[in-house]
Amino acid sequence: MAVKKKIPMRKCVGCGEMKPKKDLMRILKTETGEFLVDADGKKNGRGAYICRSVECFRKAVKSKGLERSFKQQIPEEVYDRLEKEMDGIE
Repeated sequence: MAVKKKIPMRKCVGCGEMKPKKDLMRILKTETGEFLVDADGKKNGRGAYICRSVECFRKAVKSKGLERSFKQQIPEEVYDRLEKEMDGIE
């Protein structure tokens, strides 16, 4: 009898859809308060997941999905930097 492996699911803060963890990108807040794009999803810190599309990122900015996830205000320059990092990964 084959054992089915459980696929970890996460919710995108942009569109709100549940998707497999590997299909999403992790936005990370480090212990020092810095925000990064965690491409492999292995770094330490508080994370929020988002689809690998710029449209979904823009939805998250507009709906303040990232701010809700991290429970704090996020400066505009952080959003600009994260968008540039996402363009580089896409």
